[in-house]
Amino acid sequence: MNLVQKIREHDPAKPFYTFEFFPPRTEQGFENLTTRISRLAQLNPLAISITWGAGGSTRDRSLLLAGITQSDYGIDTILHLTCTNMVRGSIDDALREAKGRGIKNILALRGDPPRGEEYWIATDPRFTHAIDLVQHIRSTPEFASHFCIGVAAYPDGHPDHGPEYDEDEEIECLKKKVDAGADFVITQLFYDVDRFLEWVGKVRARGITVPILPGIMPIQTYASFIRLSKLTRTRVPDELTAALEPICHDDALVKDFGVTLAISMIKRLTTEGGLPGVHFCTLNLEKSVQRVLEEVGWTGHHEVGHNAVILDSADLANVHASSSAPPPPPPLTNGVTKPSPLRNGSITPSPPDETHTTTESDSLILPAREAVSAASAGLTSFPNASSHEAGRGELNAAASWDDFPNGRFGDFKSPAWGDQGPWGNNALYITADQSTSWGSPHSIEALTTLFSSYLSSHLPSTPFSPLPLSPESQTILPHLQRLTSFGLWTVGSQPSVDGAESTDSVVGWGPRNGYVFQKCFVEFFADGEVVEKLEGKVGREGGGWVQWFACNAEGDLRTNVPEEGRNAVTWGVFSGREIAQSTIIERESFLSWNEEAFSTWAQWASFFRPGTPERETLDGVRKERYLVSIVHHDYKRRDAMWEFLFSGESLV
Repeated sequence: MNLVQKIREHDPAKPFYTFEFFPPRTEQGFENLTTRISRLAQLNPLAISITWGAGGSTRDRSLLLAGITQSDYGIDTILHLTCTNMVRGSIDDALREAKGRGIKNILALRGDPPRGEEYWIATDPRFTHAIDLVQHIRSTPEFASHFCIGVAAYPDGHPDHGPEYDEDEEIECLKKKVDAGADFVITQLFYDVDRFLEWVGKVRARGITVPILPGIMPIQTYASFIRLSKLTRTRVPDELTAALEPICHDDALVKDFGVTLAISMIKRLTTEGGLPGVHFCTLNLEKSVQRVLEEVGWTGHHEVGHNAVILDSADLANVHASSSAPPPPPPLTNGVTKPSPLRNGSITPSPPDETHTTTESDSLILPAREAVSAASAGLTSFPNASSHEAGRGELNAAASWDDFPNGRFGDFKSPAWGDQGPWGNNALYITADQSTSWGSPHSIEALTTLFSSYLSSHLPSTPFSPLPLSPESQTILPHLQRLTSFGLWTVGSQPSVDGAESTDSVVGWGPRNGYVFQKCFVEFFADGEVVEKLEGKVGREGGGWVQWFACNAEGDLRTNVPEEGRNAVTWGVFSGREIAQSTIIERESFLSWNEEAFSTWAQWASFFRPGTPERETLDGVRKERYLVSIVHHDYKRRDAMWEFLFSGESLV
């Protein structure tokens, strides 16, 4: 059954909801996302949508994930599909594979430009707008009757059109897409409900009668809210900004505010607006969405039971050897472990073993395998949760182990790792206005001036930093300026912090009643000669305190970090919680960032004609420079990093 058929048959007295996910950038993130989706599937969404990266960059992962949700989990799935950098043959191949996986719903998008393109240029002139994709599907007998087609709408205007967009013209474009064969509409995120309902009225007045699913993105962190709002040119009411600013340094309060705001918006949309349902942009996180649905009464409340201590088999044997009670029952012969007697709203308890009287303390000790089974009990129609999922140490924490924060420096095992833009695309894109504001990068000296101007607040952004320098990086500003003056252009940094309160206005994060810690790190671009000197300096002067990565566009990696080594450089200790590690730098995340960083140099270069000094300079930087990331582990000495870099053997 396709989405529109399900909407028609859905009880109109009970609003429906759909969830949107993007394919994670790492294998561990992908595995953990499938486990996360299996839990959210218990909330009975009407459908799940899977995004498609710019230029088909996530093609295989998008199709694989959509196939899992559709075929393995049995959830009707909407596959996003763009015509960016796609020819007819590749579009047909994707549609054919989606059809083969049982997918019946397509969200037809133009898509963001691939990296390195100043303006969007169609690879195939037959596909320049989303309407072309709609018309193609409807005119191809193989796909015409199989797929239910959705299209995007932009209540605050398409980001490409700027603040002075023509609303009537955009609604007319939406009407043409619907007339071409679109069956439903999913909107871009928004926060001004009054404005949105007014827009819906205009859309209906124009004769567009297909279902409209408003895009709801609960605010997760203040930084991501600001970044995505700017990226999508979303209107933010003044009262919303005024409410957020006093709590912007308390991640837990921001997340709570995001839940409350989403609840308020949804109630108005489904009552005043009469909209039949909503579309959650989850950013691959689950806790906020679950809380919203519970609070609006659309799903049952899940009680939180005691957290179990999960032991390996050897430890468990020792525990039971020291008690008079017999060991717990062994796994069943078919390999499915008997569910534990944990009392948890999301777990189906098993009857007590007749030979063993279970006490409360005994029920809180589980073998690792049984703990995994307990966590996934009740998911009989879904694959079992993976025992490799990070955060599995607490059965009730699996939904929120990666809540603080997720982005460039989060845990690469998190499904939400990596900054994301709308519809699941990467967020670091350069606009023509930005390129103009940065002037003429015609030489290395000009680039040094540009990065120095950013540090001194004369420029609001760089290609690698879309927002002004953070307050915490401003505490080490003289050191960043010194590095940049040497031609080592800094693109990431944080100071060392030894137990600041979590509510600190500069370095605080997470919930109240906690303390946060940081190791100093800095990232910059450097030429090969500096990298050679740095490698020797780390060995001779680092004293075991310094770990580093350096890599160029060709993948030449230099590092003293072991293959599986991980640097937790930010962590917090909070009341009633496990220690949270919010910033982790390790090989896989660094290499992913390295690829993105050098793609950004290529994107910036594409704004200048081949043969110009600007193009040759930027292309030269991409070919000759390395991205360097350094962590100093002595967080108790505030200036340890800078003493290492600026004393002893000189790097330049």
